[in-house]
Amino acid sequence: MKYLLLTFSLLLTHLLAGPGDKPADSRFTKITLDDDLNEPMELAIADDGMVYYIERVGYINSFDPKTNIKRRITKLDIRATGEDGLLGLALDPNFLQNHWLYLYYGDMVMQGDSYTNVLSRFELTETGLTNRVDMLRVPLLHEGVSHSAGSLAFDAQANLFLSTGDNTNPFESDGYSPSDDRPGRIRFDALKSAGNTNDLRGKILRIHPEDDGSYTIPEGNLFKPGQEKTRPEIYVMGNRNPFQIAVDQRNGYLYWGEVGPDAGEDGPTRGPRGHDEINQARQAGYFGWPLFVGDNKPYYKYDFEAKKSGELFDPQHPVNFSRNNTGLKDLPPAQKAFIWYPYAESPEFPELGKGGRNAMAGPVYYYDDYQASPGKFPKYFDEKLFIYDWMRGVVTTVTMDKNHNYQSMERFLPDQEFNHPVDMAFDRQGELYVLEYGTYWRAKNTDAKLVRIEYNEGNRAPVAKISADKTVGAAPLKVRFSAQGSFDYDKADSLRYEWSFTANGIQAKGVSPIFTFAKPGNYKARVRVIDSEGKSAENTLTIRVGNEPPAVTVDWGGNRSFYFGKNPVAYKVKVQDREDKIIPPGLIRTWFHYLPEGEDVAGLMATGEMTFKGRTLIEQSDCRACHGLDAASVGPSYRAIAQRYDDDAVDKLADKIIQGGVGVWTQEHAMSAHPQLIKEDAAEMVRYILSLDQSSPQMPPQGSVTTEQALGNYVLMARYTDSGGLLGQELLRLRPAKFPASEVDSFSKGVSKRSNNGGGFTMCFNEDKAWLKFNQLDLTGLKKVTTDDFTPKLVGILEFRIDSPTGLVIAQVPVKGEGVEVISAPLQALSGVHDLYVVFEETSGGINIWKRLDLRTIEFSR
Repeated sequence: MKYLLLTFSLLLTHLLAGPGDKPADSRFTKITLDDDLNEPMELAIADDGMVYYIERVGYINSFDPKTNIKRRITKLDIRATGEDGLLGLALDPNFLQNHWLYLYYGDMVMQGDSYTNVLSRFELTETGLTNRVDMLRVPLLHEGVSHSAGSLAFDAQANLFLSTGDNTNPFESDGYSPSDDRPGRIRFDALKSAGNTNDLRGKILRIHPEDDGSYTIPEGNLFKPGQEKTRPEIYVMGNRNPFQIAVDQRNGYLYWGEVGPDAGEDGPTRGPRGHDEINQARQAGYFGWPLFVGDNKPYYKYDFEAKKSGELFDPQHPVNFSRNNTGLKDLPPAQKAFIWYPYAESPEFPELGKGGRNAMAGPVYYYDDYQASPGKFPKYFDEKLFIYDWMRGVVTTVTMDKNHNYQSMERFLPDQEFNHPVDMAFDRQGELYVLEYGTYWRAKNTDAKLVRIEYNEGNRAPVAKISADKTVGAAPLKVRFSAQGSFDYDKADSLRYEWSFTANGIQAKGVSPIFTFAKPGNYKARVRVIDSEGKSAENTLTIRVGNEPPAVTVDWGGNRSFYFGKNPVAYKVKVQDREDKIIPPGLIRTWFHYLPEGEDVAGLMATGEMTFKGRTLIEQSDCRACHGLDAASVGPSYRAIAQRYDDDAVDKLADKIIQGGVGVWTQEHAMSAHPQLIKEDAAEMVRYILSLDQSSPQMPPQGSVTTEQALGNYVLMARYTDSGGLLGQELLRLRPAKFPASEVDSFSKGVSKRSNNGGGFTMCFNEDKAWLKFNQLDLTGLKKVTTDDFTPKLVGILEFRIDSPTGLVIAQVPVKGEGVEVISAPLQALSGVHDLYVVFEETSGGINIWKRLDLRTIEFSR
């Protein structure tokens, strides 16, 4: 009864809701429904709530939100080569009665001397798909071309839209207009397709399917049936790669994302830099490609033989001059894009940011068109268009005026990760479903998902966190799990925890259970966090049982935290592995690196990666979509790049990252330009990649090294990857014996970090018994400590304590209140590694935020 009253209250709130303020992001919950997909492409939701979604390799799936059960319906025998495959899915408007669905895919069977992509209708039965009817074929050039598109969508009049790519190689036109019509160059000429009124490629087609499997042409397409040198199916032409489309079900307006060309900068004699577009078609029209881009920015007519430019194309009177053109020469006037943006920050639409580009269009949300339900999106999003960028991983809502003209935009859930969103749709409950393609392009990604985003008007679902003390190891493997960190936005709620480790049933309760995995295998541990009203959230963690990670240790002949001048130090790397009884010395990788002041040593230590800044820049960019560490995706793996080039190539490769290009590794895919990067940052990215060469000369696992510098840090890193692919490593960070106090790992409330006007930082004590903490310092053999501080008034003692702010005092350095003071004190003899606390005990002076002790440096001596 209590739940029914709550539901009724929520429904009444929805019915009476006005646009109101923007809802808090915390009121949206993202729920994973399926994962480990193989290139998910498009989804469609039936009126009964069943979700259907496809994978490019041919899989067709369903997900029932009532039972949370996924079903693999079938795998079609299709051609999934290049960018073709199973690309488009739509459900018939009468799907619940006739069970028809429409698929667009690469046909395995050649038609004459060419392959085709085919639009087919199937009937869904309990055992799979049957009654295939081929409705429309798009002949293709097959080798050495790009851009297939392939999205499907119905409008409210049961007209079916199909997007097709320009089937053109974009890589020999320098990222500008691919309009090379020389003999034998048809693959490099988009005027043969996108600009051709008599060709189905580079278009968005509109047809009306009939019950017998044929189709008719709706009124209002770009060309009338029977018009010479035209195809009547064409609704929109002048498309490069209109990857995802959506139709406003109220007014019939068509929206799509247009993936644009690659030029990173405007070419003075070629034309505009590359832009992606979000387009709105209120009626049939020509949208410019390959003669225009963005808001009708014109290209120059270019003579590819003489490499000379002629006049700019005229958007009011575009002409298809290509000898490959089989259609009309004079084209309709070009239409401007609705939204357009380059790699760099857009002057017109700065909210879209900068970086890689893959524009896609989602639905327009109409609040009153969806059933009242607890998870329904609020009225704030009424009449907003949802757009998204696959490469940038962001979703944006577009506000339009009463005439559906652009007004403004804002990020949707900016703190929520969208891992390359590839399609989205609202169900009848007003909840948003999203397909996430996963990390790498043209790869099966374990993080490719179907997710649902729900809105919580009242009681919000908790946030579930999961961790474990170990995630890999040999059987039997005893693991302590934890859901610590889980929380609920509604503070009155108390949380309950239910766990499953090897099956769907509940196998443990509580926040920190222990479970032993008896047999080898990969297990998905799952925690369900439930609030007092029954609202729940889940999280999972994969546990791999069957191989113990190797243990790597370094015997180090000196102090393990500090170095003292130019002294040689002996070392020896030791590896123990439960499965690998013999450890070949050549497989132990050892580095000894010097890092100047200013390098992010903490980040390096946490990740185990050298040249940490470059790694961070790569993680923040779009590089991961096309490159893996060890596995090739669209581009080569980082390790393959590292093995191909040496350090002399840093400058050249940095320019390549900024400018983009094609031809070194493949002619099929270009590397996107990144003009938003400065040269220094691109060089850091290259240095990180080149550091990954496992075949490059390494230090031997036993020997000696010498510390030559007086400032900065040294890092010794030793690694071994066992035969099961698990990595063991040890990292030693050596800092100079005299170092800035600002290198502190943490500090108490009564301490602040203050900039010295460009000269580093000072740690400022402004409360009695305030402290600094330095994590895990080796105090073996240290005999004296010296501090450099400043205070004109305060008198007291800087106490050096171990393991806690009230732990054993090992040194006391007096503070005399005489301005600049460099004072030493003896250290109690200790051995081993300890957390070190520096605590200020005030004697007199009246410490406060204005009267403080500034600690500049600390120095240890042997």
